[in-house]
Amino acid sequence: MTTSSPHDLTKDLIEKIKPHHPDMDEGFVSKSVKFAREKHKGQIRKSGEEYYTHPVEVAGILADMRMDVTTIVTAVLHDTLEDTSATMEELSEEFSPEVAELVNGVSKLTKIESQSFEGKQAENFRKLLLAMSEDIRVLLVKLADRLHNMRTLYHFKDRPDKTARISRETLDIYAPLAERIGMHQFKEELSDLSFSYLNPEAQESITNRLSFLRSEGNDLVDKIITKLKTDLNDEKIECRITGREKTRYSIWQKMQRKNVTFEQLSDIMAFRVLVSDVAECYHALGVLHSRYPVVPGRFKDYISTPKPNGYRSLHTTILGPENQRIEIQIRTEEMNREADLGVAAHWAYKDGKKKADTSDIKQYRWLRELLDILEQESRPEDFLENTKLELFQDKVFVFSPKGDLIELPQGATPVDFAYAVHSGVGDRCVGAKVNGRIAPLNTKVNNGDQVEIITSKGQTPSPSWERFVVTGKARSHIKRYIRQQQRSEYIALGQAMLKKLFAKEEYDFTEKAVAGVVKQLRVDEADDIYANIGSGHFTARDVFKTIFPGHKTEPVKMPADDFKNMAMATRPGSEKPMPIKGLIPGMAVHFARCCHPLPGDRIVGIVSTGKGVTIHTIECDTLETFADTPERWIDVSWGEAEEDTGHVGRLDIIFENKPGGLGTVTTVIGKNGGNIVNLKITNRSHDFWDLFIDISVKDVKHLSNIIAALRATPEITSVDRAKSR
Repeated sequence: MTTSSPHDLTKDLIEKIKPHHPDMDEGFVSKSVKFAREKHKGQIRKSGEEYYTHPVEVAGILADMRMDVTTIVTAVLHDTLEDTSATMEELSEEFSPEVAELVNGVSKLTKIESQSFEGKQAENFRKLLLAMSEDIRVLLVKLADRLHNMRTLYHFKDRPDKTARISRETLDIYAPLAERIGMHQFKEELSDLSFSYLNPEAQESITNRLSFLRSEGNDLVDKIITKLKTDLNDEKIECRITGREKTRYSIWQKMQRKNVTFEQLSDIMAFRVLVSDVAECYHALGVLHSRYPVVPGRFKDYISTPKPNGYRSLHTTILGPENQRIEIQIRTEEMNREADLGVAAHWAYKDGKKKADTSDIKQYRWLRELLDILEQESRPEDFLENTKLELFQDKVFVFSPKGDLIELPQGATPVDFAYAVHSGVGDRCVGAKVNGRIAPLNTKVNNGDQVEIITSKGQTPSPSWERFVVTGKARSHIKRYIRQQQRSEYIALGQAMLKKLFAKEEYDFTEKAVAGVVKQLRVDEADDIYANIGSGHFTARDVFKTIFPGHKTEPVKMPADDFKNMAMATRPGSEKPMPIKGLIPGMAVHFARCCHPLPGDRIVGIVSTGKGVTIHTIECDTLETFADTPERWIDVSWGEAEEDTGHVGRLDIIFENKPGGLGTVTTVIGKNGGNIVNLKITNRSHDFWDLFIDISVKDVKHLSNIIAALRATPEITSVDRAKSR
């Protein structure tokens, strides 16, 4: 497109689209150009042209690739959300929800483009682009946008710092990204344009040497093409042969990689032999190898074993006509289009008349991994519509405030991010900001989020974090702290229990007495004895008997009350039993404190030594510990009580730490007929509180109503029925 008037730009764009989409809606395209021009009014490019000409030129690049009309219109509008007053709702209403989503996807990529990337960061950024582009058309628009920007970068020749930065970013990120999705044509042009700004002296030197070779060789390329074509035609092989110089950047790369001069390179020229089918590829290869000497070690078969990006071709190097060492690529026309356009080639079919043969697409090993082809559609548009990019779907890429990119598993939280940055940051984490806003520590981060961790010297890991972290590093650090903390608590508890028993039996407690039985109890030190008593592995009385084996103690009597309410389950704090069906009359029954079963829940009974039967909900995590002892399971169900007996349900609530926040929680519960019987704060930070609340309710439906009311309260971040801990 060389003209700049709105009418001519629109006309040129439509003329590019029409041969491949004869039934296109011209008004749809014209409307997009008009919309972009109005929204970008007053914005001028460095070249002096109105800004809207840039997105129209980008759309032209995609039209040349035979892309569908929706993608082309997206290209025309791709900067409107980012740089103008246009909204998602407006785009959806004026064009379509699909166009609005695609434009939004391109805008998201643009927002993170300003970050600084070096080394490994560049590879992570490429992964981020892929991960954020659920619809691959977003990437194609972004690559076309970068290509047009590189083509017009010469307007910034007075800003060498800017041209160098953009060129380096293009060479490190966008050219490899184009190669990653098989778009060789884009990759070559992006690389060559970047090279001209990053190393102009080398680029000019190679250009001059290529010009000299052309003047010396005159019609050498034509002679080689004519001779090769004659050789193949003699064997009844119909073909099309093209010859071209390799790009200046690829020549430079080879000079650097092999550490040779330009004159020492023997394969500056590359020839392509294009035939009708795969069988003809191998036939042509046989003919050329039988007629010309083959350079050893230079044959590659990318047809039987395609490259990871789907590239297919036969490569060989021969001493060809005129005794020139030449590189030859043999492929079908279809393979050639795929080599140039990559993913885009799957819906770029001749004149829009040939149906998409998705069986060809299946040959792409990488595509089977990255793209979810929902159905085998007959039209290219249908195939494209159902194609989603799922590379790195199990990964999330988030930024630190300094722009560093951190790779995390799907479902990761700010706590995972904190430990990924440094274990010390994780241990001292007290809060987090996600995209500049305070967020709970259990928030799941998304691709492209910027996460800032708030730390405090006095903070230690919270045991509650273990419930929501997903990285091994975070989990191991939290567990180690919990173990250390629990051991300290067990030691203190065990020592107190033993001292109490010593006093009861009228003995003076001494550390020396405890240390004296360390070997007998097969532990390393006295603290191990206390820890074992506190954790329940030893009893205080067993240790006491080991220290004083000759002392006689009174047997411990079990209170008669412990075995009342047989065949009836009674909750703590309630005098009225709840009948349970499926039990033998006379059995002791208890409700599990780990899951707090309620009438309406599916339940199961577990026989516990010394306790009778304990009732759990069928989803209770604790049941996993009884998986190997099925004989202890009893099939039970709720009986009908004569009246409401008052059942306890436990909720796990996170709410904002604001004046009146806790009051709001209790008020909502009270208004919905719940009675709080216990409350425990499990984690508190500057911004959020996490607590358990035990509520007396009628049944599981009553508890669900309270949960719904709490979730509708703005101050409350999350509400869930508490699971076993």
